[in-house]
Amino acid sequence: MQLKYTRPFLNRLEDVFAESEYMLRYEKGTFKSGFCILKDTKVVVVNKYFPLEGRINCLVEILRSIEIPAETLRPESQALYLAIKQQTLTTA
Repeated sequence: MQLKYTRPFLNRLEDVFAESEYMLRYEKGTFKSGFCILKDTKVVVVNKYFPLEGRINCLVEILRSIEIPAETLRPESQALYLAIKQQTLTTA
């Protein structure tokens, strides 16, 4: 699967979070890595001033670092999530 820097691909990544127990928020902040994960409350905060490419890279990195039960996701989101976890994404 290819990592695409497009708005529809960002929407697919956001859908994975929407279908999981994690809440995704875009906020301003001075995060070292551009994002912050509050594991106790299952909130993911991404710097809202990031460009499209930065947001996609952050969300992919976050999905690699958290555990989401794949069976709770729709088939399309599940395939994307598993591809990210197995690091089989390539840049387009």
